[in-house]
Amino acid sequence: MVLSAVAARPARRRTEPGVVVAKTIVHVLALLPAIWLAWQIRNEAVLGTGGLGADPVAAIEHFLGQWAIRFLMITLAVTPLRQLTGKAVLLRFRRMLGLYTFFYATLHFAAWMVLDLRLDASQIGAAIAKKPFITVGFAAWLLLLPLAATSFQRAMRALGRRWGQLHRAIYVIAVLAVLHFWWLVKSDIREPLLYAAIAAVLLGWRVWKRLRPSPPRRAATG
Repeated sequence: MVLSAVAARPARRRTEPGVVVAKTIVHVLALLPAIWLAWQIRNEAVLGTGGLGADPVAAIEHFLGQWAIRFLMITLAVTPLRQLTGKAVLLRFRRMLGLYTFFYATLHFAAWMVLDLRLDASQIGAAIAKKPFITVGFAAWLLLLPLAATSFQRAMRALGRRWGQLHRAIYVIAVLAVLHFWWLVKSDIREPLLYAAIAAVLLGWRVWKRLRPSPPRRAATG
């Protein structure tokens, strides 16, 4: 056992630089939408180029919401991809992608509060309470808070098995996020329908894996 563990260490070291490079690339790609939006906002404010369309506030909120739900779907796709490919290294990207989901969801929520409602607490509270699409969106963001707060090694060690149970809330978040988007668009539902289909496949995969009967174990011989 000791010899096999020692022999395995060099292999882990050889793969580590590749993982670091891959994570760096993922970080850069994940930040590109935010950088692009910041540049568009700068052009709109300084040059008045109109790159954000006739309603810049709605464009900003929609853009951030789109990327939040995209990262949510990508995060949900990590486990099925790992199971299909057998590449356990994919799991090392799951928390990072989940945090980018929270990052864009928080920007989306903040843009709505600041740009739309000017941080008017009474209007914010009334909208959350009275508009169902905002209610479910706010609920999804609230559920993301403890997931983001516990997406670190110290929290994982402190929570133990409860960490996995807590992070299953992402399934509820996916349903609420799709519902939020669906109710928001009202008429042209093609885009939320696409995300609903993706979420159904990713969640359905997990249900199928859980309910699928385990293959019979071979009797030991010899």
